[in-house]
Amino acid sequence: MTVSEQPKYRRVVLKLSGEALAGSAGFGIDPTVVDSIARQIKEVLGFGVQIAVVVGGGNIWRGQAGSSKGMDRATADYMGMLATVINALALMDALEKHGVVVRVQTAIEMKEVAEPYIRRRAITHLEKGRVVIFAAGNGNPYFSTDTTAALRAAEIEADVMLKATKEAGVYDADPRTNPNARMLDEIRYLDVLKENLKVMDATATSLCMDNNIPIVVFNMNTYGNILKVVLGEPIGTYVGGGQRDVEGHS
Repeated sequence: MTVSEQPKYRRVVLKLSGEALAGSAGFGIDPTVVDSIARQIKEVLGFGVQIAVVVGGGNIWRGQAGSSKGMDRATADYMGMLATVINALALMDALEKHGVVVRVQTAIEMKEVAEPYIRRRAITHLEKGRVVIFAAGNGNPYFSTDTTAALRAAEIEADVMLKATKEAGVYDADPRTNPNARMLDEIRYLDVLKENLKVMDATATSLCMDNNIPIVVFNMNTYGNILKVVLGEPIGTYVGGGQRDVEGHS
């Protein structure tokens, strides 16, 4: 990659699952994995791209799992929100070690460790070249961090939502159980909803559709993929209105 390459997107929201930070262990936080993500984010910043991050908490606590075992769902979800703050601070620490200026903003106020989420302040941070990490979900139970990412993307007027996964993209069947599963280069929001494809939950997909925010689903385990997506390289699956949003919006 050369510095002459121009990014396709100028402001992005990167959605990371909590499991992504756990690496092969499947739980907790793997410092090596977090450092790799931080280095990739720094590379994206080097192209003048504004980047916000939403990270899940499933590597520490998953609200639905707690509620399925008899815990009050709202309480379990609040615990999950706190788990996302732990992950956000870990990512902040890794980014700062690489000289990146970071602000963590939380939907649940905890001023000793992070700023409260304020939309205009978040946009100002981005415009100054800082990475903003949104944590604690949207402050309410019963909503996933995918929905939080879609909401924040709409609020900060992001050009795209990048959904980092363990798969190469979106498939027409589960590739883990169906050897004939085919990866899709592009799919419409409505088809994701109609076919119940596991891109992200329906609320998040609908929110992106209503606000014309494309989603790119890609494999984050290959180093450099975040930058490739931002530069417009054809990797992963593009979720939008169809025909790359009529060959113009994209």
